[in-house]
Amino acid sequence: MSTGYNFDGKIVLITGVGGALGSAVANAFLKAGATVCGSDIVEPNTEDFLLSDPERVDFYRADFSDENDVADTIDAVVDEHGRLDYLLNIAGTWRGDTPIHETDAATFDFLFDVNLKTMFLASKHAIPHLRASEGAIVSVSARSSLEGGAGDGLYRASKAGVRLLTETIAAENLGSVRANAVMPSVIDTPMNREMVPDADFETWVDPKDIADVLLFLCSDAAAVTSGAAVPVYGEV
Repeated sequence: MSTGYNFDGKIVLITGVGGALGSAVANAFLKAGATVCGSDIVEPNTEDFLLSDPERVDFYRADFSDENDVADTIDAVVDEHGRLDYLLNIAGTWRGDTPIHETDAATFDFLFDVNLKTMFLASKHAIPHLRASEGAIVSVSARSSLEGGAGDGLYRASKAGVRLLTETIAAENLGSVRANAVMPSVIDTPMNREMVPDADFETWVDPKDIADVLLFLCSDAAAVTSGAAVPVYGEV
């Protein structure tokens, strides 16, 4: 069942907007009437950019693991639109299939840069503007962040960091900025299908369903919810 939300006049910034989940979140907020600003390291109209109508989004190419890029992008959004109401930290990736003693240090840097540092830097620079608008942050953690597991410990650790920073941001901004996270299991994306071709895709979570939860967490219906990590497991 679909629930309607009205985000007319609201300014949303989505990181990782070109990916499967980022594009689903962008489409959901566009449908709800928001002005959507999106950032990605991938350019629109390329094979890896999955948002079907990129011209409907105010796009800012940036590497959100680079603080200068983050500061410049958020300043540009606020300069152009006069405010920022919601930050959706969607940028992220997975690497795994190797035990810790066989994992390159470069993999550690890569996963923590993409999954955690982008969330930290985007939140850091957005919070002053979100305080002014009494806005919200929603970030993407993972179900697997709740425990250790063989083969993808660095991914799990980086996503656990997202949960802990979410709780910290919520505690530091009580009454001014709400901060929540969602915890998917396996998202039904083209990349995941390619990596695990023999899986039962029917049990995976549709990005559109996760986008609906992000809409809720940014809406007035979730006005009393902050510091939460919301399961979006589907049937897995």
